[in-house]
Amino acid sequence: MSTCIFCRIVDGSIPAKVVHEDEHTLAFDDVSPQAPVHTLVIPKRHVAAVQDLGESDQALLGRLLLTCRKVAADKGLAEPGYRIVANTGRDGGQTVFHLHFHVLGGRHLGWPPG
Repeated sequence: MSTCIFCRIVDGSIPAKVVHEDEHTLAFDDVSPQAPVHTLVIPKRHVAAVQDLGESDQALLGRLLLTCRKVAADKGLAEPGYRIVANTGRDGGQTVFHLHFHVLGGRHLGWPPG
């Protein structure tokens, strides 16, 4: 059994409120939302962080961003707007070391973010 919490969500050993799934990606609502809409989009294959992506991952990265767009549209965020965030490394705020994108919206999101 994998020790990565997101890998365990992918394999079904930890439940999640899944909002989208395809062959390569999974999207589920965050259990500790920071906005009215807060959904995580992950690759099903374990990739620890952005810096672990290679040239051969271009299609996967495109699919992840298109999944973010689909989730935002499905959640009614396309017109008012939304934010996509990928925290990378400890200083970047990454706490789960499985690549993931946060899709945030449903309220005005200030800048700078942190």
